[in-house]
Amino acid sequence: KISVFTCTDEIMQQEIRPLVAVDIIEQLHRQFAILSGGRGKDGAPIITFPEFAGFSDIPDEDFLNVVTYLTSIPSLEAASIGFIIIIDRRRDKWSAVKASLTRIAGAFPGNLQLVFVLRPSRFIQRTIADIGIKLYRDDFKMKVPIIMLNSVSDLHGYIDKSQLTRELGGTLEYGHSQWIHHRTAIENFAMTVKTTAQMLQTFGTDLAETELPNDVQCTEELLSAHTDHHSKLKDELKLAVKQGATLLTCIREPVTRSANSKLSSDELENVATVERLLAQLDETEKAFDQFWTKHHLKLEQCLQLRHFEHDFREVKLTLDNLMEVQAGFADIGDSVTRVEHLLREQKQLEEKGQEPLEKAQSLALHGEQLIQNNHYAVDSIRPKCVELRRICDDFTNETKKKYDILGKSLELHKQLDKASQWCEAGIYLLASQAVDKCQSQEGAETALVEIEKFLVTAKEHQLSNPKEILQKLEDVQEMFDKRQVSLKKLAAKQTRPVQPVAPHPESSPKRASPKITRPAGVGRHCNSPPFLSFSHIINELIETERVYVEELQSIIEGYASEMDNPNLVHLIPSALQNKKEILFGNLPEIYEFHNRIFLKEIENCIENPELLARCFLKRKEDLQIYEKYCQNKPRSEALWRQCGDSIFFQECQRKLDHKLSLDAYLLKPVQRITKYQLLLKEMLKCSKNSEGTAELEEALATMLDIIKSVNDSMHQIAITGYEGDVSELGKLLMQGSFNVWTDHKKGHNKVKDLARFKPMQRHLFLYTKMLLFCKKREENTDGHEKTASYSFKNSLKMSTVGITENVKGDNKKFEIWYNGREEVYIIQASSVELKNTWISEIRKVLTGQLEACRGRTERVRFGSVAFLL
Repeated sequence: KISVFTCTDEIMQQEIRPLVAVDIIEQLHRQFAILSGGRGKDGAPIITFPEFAGFSDIPDEDFLNVVTYLTSIPSLEAASIGFIIIIDRRRDKWSAVKASLTRIAGAFPGNLQLVFVLRPSRFIQRTIADIGIKLYRDDFKMKVPIIMLNSVSDLHGYIDKSQLTRELGGTLEYGHSQWIHHRTAIENFAMTVKTTAQMLQTFGTDLAETELPNDVQCTEELLSAHTDHHSKLKDELKLAVKQGATLLTCIREPVTRSANSKLSSDELENVATVERLLAQLDETEKAFDQFWTKHHLKLEQCLQLRHFEHDFREVKLTLDNLMEVQAGFADIGDSVTRVEHLLREQKQLEEKGQEPLEKAQSLALHGEQLIQNNHYAVDSIRPKCVELRRICDDFTNETKKKYDILGKSLELHKQLDKASQWCEAGIYLLASQAVDKCQSQEGAETALVEIEKFLVTAKEHQLSNPKEILQKLEDVQEMFDKRQVSLKKLAAKQTRPVQPVAPHPESSPKRASPKITRPAGVGRHCNSPPFLSFSHIINELIETERVYVEELQSIIEGYASEMDNPNLVHLIPSALQNKKEILFGNLPEIYEFHNRIFLKEIENCIENPELLARCFLKRKEDLQIYEKYCQNKPRSEALWRQCGDSIFFQECQRKLDHKLSLDAYLLKPVQRITKYQLLLKEMLKCSKNSEGTAELEEALATMLDIIKSVNDSMHQIAITGYEGDVSELGKLLMQGSFNVWTDHKKGHNKVKDLARFKPMQRHLFLYTKMLLFCKKREENTDGHEKTASYSFKNSLKMSTVGITENVKGDNKKFEIWYNGREEVYIIQASSVELKNTWISEIRKVLTGQLEACRGRTERVRFGSVAFLL
């Protein structure tokens, strides 16, 4: 619970004055009594009653209000000394003097020290005054001395000239209108300070009592409302501080205008009052800012928590569905063909689960970052992170178990098929040997030779290890037992249909993608619940394409175009000047293609879904623009790391109201081409053995080729040290890492033997004209993830090489050599499948060269070794 800030002060907690100037402004303007700011020798404040013709006619209430107000202005310390009153009646009569003394004696609210009377200057009135003061002194009921003065020069003997106004022969500057203006302004400022403090106190109380919402939207609205209110209150504070500073300047204006001027004691007290009010305002603001910082952090963390909880629910639902589908894969197969089919289905499920698994891992990492950042809801976040990682581990482990089971089943069926084939061949052989032909010696010998030849093949066709097969049978039996127990448990539970889950579309910076309602029935050609309907997938493709185009447009208009805005030039860092093409690459070209062409073409497929595959095939060449974009991506990321935290990008992001920074949106093109191939795979699942399946397969192959080309090109641009131009080497066909041994006939035998036991790690790039050998290096870039580069080591012209497809002792090895095997490179792939893929590509290159040079080359028989002269 955040405690509300408090700031106690008498001005903010109590009434500022019993009376304020604005309440008696008319009486003050009459000027029958003034507080000029002068002081006696002991610091006593001086109140002057100047000559005023209608003094006797002033109502008692007005007189009391003005005198009470004037005595409340000096400090308590000065007022405790006692007031000095100066009554100026030089041009009046004794009656006026008598009336003034009587009224002051009867109604003066302050502590009196001394009364000076400048008596009438006319002779008769002076005489009457002398007599009257002696006769009526006791009637005035004053316990302080009343000193009758004949002139201002006599007054100067008691009070210094610097403390008297010019009307009394002194040098003290006093303007009554200005005095009233200053008093009114000071009291208004004090009221402003009090009101502002009360507003802040009320707002702080409201914030402290606010309940945190339970969903994202309400939290965002509350955060926005509180932030707006906070901004308005800060503006009020700024206005109040500005008001006080202006008032302080006005009071000090005489001293600022002339170095010889000095402020009176009252003016100095006014300065002290305003400075004290400003200090209280500053203290209040600091307390409020400290409270707001804590409250704002709490709201931001609440919003983070609501987003995390929302994402957690979505990811967990997807993973639970995957686990449910995986649990339904109970079959282990009854033949080689069936097991291979099950393995393909398991592979498809694994691929389908890759994206939600990555999301779950990413979300768990995000949750751990929230915990490290001292989030208040650690006890709620940590169990969810643990749950996400547990589900991911369960899915991965279960997948591995199923692969192991199916692998053993496949091996068993292959062994059984081999044994069965050998036995059947043996039975056929025995059956084909006619008994009558075996009666003669020659016939018997011929039959015996046939049997002996067949028995020689026993090692090739019989089970290699009967004990191993028996063990495998036991293993399979154990598999059945375990599966039976599992199925019995599943059968005991109430069954429920598997709900299909659609891939999540990319989020739009401007709008949320509308949810697509799934039809009640499963889409055409779909044979199992996990598959989406064909129309559902097309709708998702079109909707995400629209969102993608909007995202590209927002990036171009909100960032790229703003780099040319003259009003924002001063915010652009120098390192970013004239480098827009590096940061954005050919993003405008990608946007134009999708906005003008591709989006419209796939929208036309709503009524004619069978045309969708043709869209991808038709635009195969156009989609190659992504290769150029990805090749520029490392340069773009390096520039972003250098300038990404600049005010320019922050301002653009604020205007666009993007939740993510620019670098996240610059990854959208890379994610988009991957999305295409995922959606095409889903379409194929729904279109098995139907019209248009062949075109869909071709479209998927096209997208996979583009992705492979993009991936290969990303590796190709990282090659360093090659003095030639890689663009002259032909098309890049394959690239990958291998263990490589070298064998040179000219080398020393010991060195040659030693080299065979120490493979080199080499990254190979296969072009139509050249094979490059590079060494992969990984380097950290400014604290970011490692980036790979490939240092060139060697090259072989494809027109001079030969290959040996099989190497004894290891079915993952093959050889590349040239010059009559003078130099041999033994290459070990990570799998047999990868090796076969490379051999196939190399064979295509060599065959193509052979056909191109058919008239000039000598034909050579291809066996286990293939080469060109």
